[in-house]
Amino acid sequence: MKKIILTGGGTAGHVTPNLALIPSLKEKNYEIRYIGSYQGIERKLIENAQIPYSGISTGKFRRYFDVKNFIDPFRVIKGFGEALKLMKRYKPDMVFSKGGFVAVPVVLAAKHLKIPVIIHESDMTPGLANRICIPAATRVCCNFPETLSYLPKSKAVLTGSPIRKELLEGDRMTGLNYAKLSENKPVILIIGGSLGSVTVNNAIRGILPKLLNNYQVIHICGKGNLDESLAGVRGYVQYEYVDAPLKHLFAAADLMISRAGANSICEILALRKLNILIPLSAAASRGDQILNARSFSKQGFSYLLEEENLNGSTLLQAITDTFANRQYYLSKMESSELHDAVNTIIEMIENLISKN
Repeated sequence: MKKIILTGGGTAGHVTPNLALIPSLKEKNYEIRYIGSYQGIERKLIENAQIPYSGISTGKFRRYFDVKNFIDPFRVIKGFGEALKLMKRYKPDMVFSKGGFVAVPVVLAAKHLKIPVIIHESDMTPGLANRICIPAATRVCCNFPETLSYLPKSKAVLTGSPIRKELLEGDRMTGLNYAKLSENKPVILIIGGSLGSVTVNNAIRGILPKLLNNYQVIHICGKGNLDESLAGVRGYVQYEYVDAPLKHLFAAADLMISRAGANSICEILALRKLNILIPLSAAASRGDQILNARSFSKQGFSYLLEEENLNGSTLLQAITDTFANRQYYLSKMESSELHDAVNTIIEMIENLISKN
């Protein structure tokens, strides 16, 4: 039986692409194990998927002064030793890394043991953890054509992001019934990220009376962001968070308004949904969402509305323009080849193992 170790953690975005690969790996009879941090978010997500999990010590690499900068290198060294022991015990044929700082000791340990490593970089420009790992990688997968210029030519592969199969299996009527909405008006679905976005939430609610003349609105607004004064407004439904029914709400949506995290926008592309991207501002991030959104806009997949330009008027205009140019966006998304990342990556894993 072929064996593979998956790694990655720190945020859900470093785990969900791994989760997307697991069903296909199981179909091909891989023995799968996961290495993450002791108590990171990845632990619960992977254990819920019933995959054996091992935790190791990890540290963060910071670009700013912090006392922990003097401590964390020792944690990484400890994690490297722990990863070496685990790999000597499991004897994997392959390591697949989705990034995050926990992946650094795992990837370096695999390189030390001459185990092939595939890295996946979600954002336009590689993050610090992946930049450390790239020299140890056999292949580096990415989501954006522009990213290829940041990677070694001999290793870089444009694959897109692995998407969980269940997200593509939603049912429109189930979604409409869940939200108690009608078939007679288009549905706009707003997703502001796992914590929601106050800026996006306020902009949507500020134009809600005008929106509801022509559209229905499903608003996933983030924990603690419900507006009780809008409870019961006809055609508008709000949730802090949606889990299992999310695929059905996706299916019900005619237009999605979203932040521009790499995994989120790749899911939107896979679903072939009209979309408006409002990336997190550069003041609140390293600017990766802006680069992601600009790439999707340039490729014709998305309407880009930068947060600095966001207000009621610009948002209404964006919605009007996106629907007016519906066929343009849908045709561009349909012609994209970045919709089968799972099979592309599985084939890559199989080929590298056969050559090793």
